[in-house]
Amino acid sequence: MKKLILLIFNIILLSIGNCGGPLISRLYFIHGGQRIWIPSMLQTVGCPIILIPLALAYFQRRKIEGPEAKIVFITRQEFIASAGVGIIVGLDGYLNSWGPAKLPVSTSTLINATQLAFTALFAVLIVKQKLTAYSMNSVVLLIAGAATLALRANGDRPAGESSKDYMLGFVMTFIGAVFYGLMLPLIELIYMKAKRAVTYTTVLEIQMIIGISATVFCTVGMIINKDFQAIPREASHYRIGEFNYYMVLVWCAIIWQFALLGLVGVIFYSSSLLSGIIGAFLLPVTEVLAVILFHEKFQAEKGVAIFLALWGFVSYFYGEYEQGKKEKKMKLKKNESQISQQLEMDQTAHVV
Repeated sequence: MKKLILLIFNIILLSIGNCGGPLISRLYFIHGGQRIWIPSMLQTVGCPIILIPLALAYFQRRKIEGPEAKIVFITRQEFIASAGVGIIVGLDGYLNSWGPAKLPVSTSTLINATQLAFTALFAVLIVKQKLTAYSMNSVVLLIAGAATLALRANGDRPAGESSKDYMLGFVMTFIGAVFYGLMLPLIELIYMKAKRAVTYTTVLEIQMIIGISATVFCTVGMIINKDFQAIPREASHYRIGEFNYYMVLVWCAIIWQFALLGLVGVIFYSSSLLSGIIGAFLLPVTEVLAVILFHEKFQAEKGVAIFLALWGFVSYFYGEYEQGKKEKKMKLKKNESQISQQLEMDQTAHVV
């Protein structure tokens, strides 16, 4: 029961981050923000927030175990692996920032729906996730949804933006979806390769290292691109005011951190594939919010893409339901067989 409650809690965090992250990033761009590395870095710079639950957990352990309570649980191998995943997360953040910069949120979100297809593929290759016919159907439908958008990519191009910039945003966002799909099974692999039971404290430590590594990667990009010098200039020319500029940056860091915290929690308490499925499920919510908040166009192809995405989502969960029923029946049959064999052995022993 406790595990289910924690899973639901992390799903809520992931939902807030997955819906709010693209919206707040788009808000940065539509009012005058022009830098790609800044929102990229903001996706992980909020990782020090994790120190709060880590500190609370440590003081709780210290109260029980005394001065001998361990401060850090993460091993050297997990540290190195987490730092490597962090670089992928940083690169993915950079690629995904091209979506809000060049595309309407509704379009970039639909492209990101293909993350599920790549998550499923890499989950099979990396953590040996079993896929059913329903899972494969889900993957095909999500790819078809992205292809539907690509066929009429210029239909919702923002005013004043060149076709080249629009297509660049489309391609970079799609590549970002590939890296996101790779990232999830790699995080799950870190848990699987641990040589002892992984606690949620260890999960938070792993997320902390991932966040620091990704932030360092993006900070280097900002330094090379001279983004730090550009921040005061952008703030002074921001259309909704300098104070609101900094508030957008702060909330961007906070909301994206919800997404990352929820992500590692869902993977820990369930699987990388479920986290990808939840992302696909949240697609219509983000779509509707983008249309309401930013008055974005909603053409027919977006409706088709949403339909295909939801169809893929339902297909996946129906397959999981059928697979669960099948495994339950097999387990029941196995138990009945074992009981029958035990009764026969008991009867034989009694006769003898």
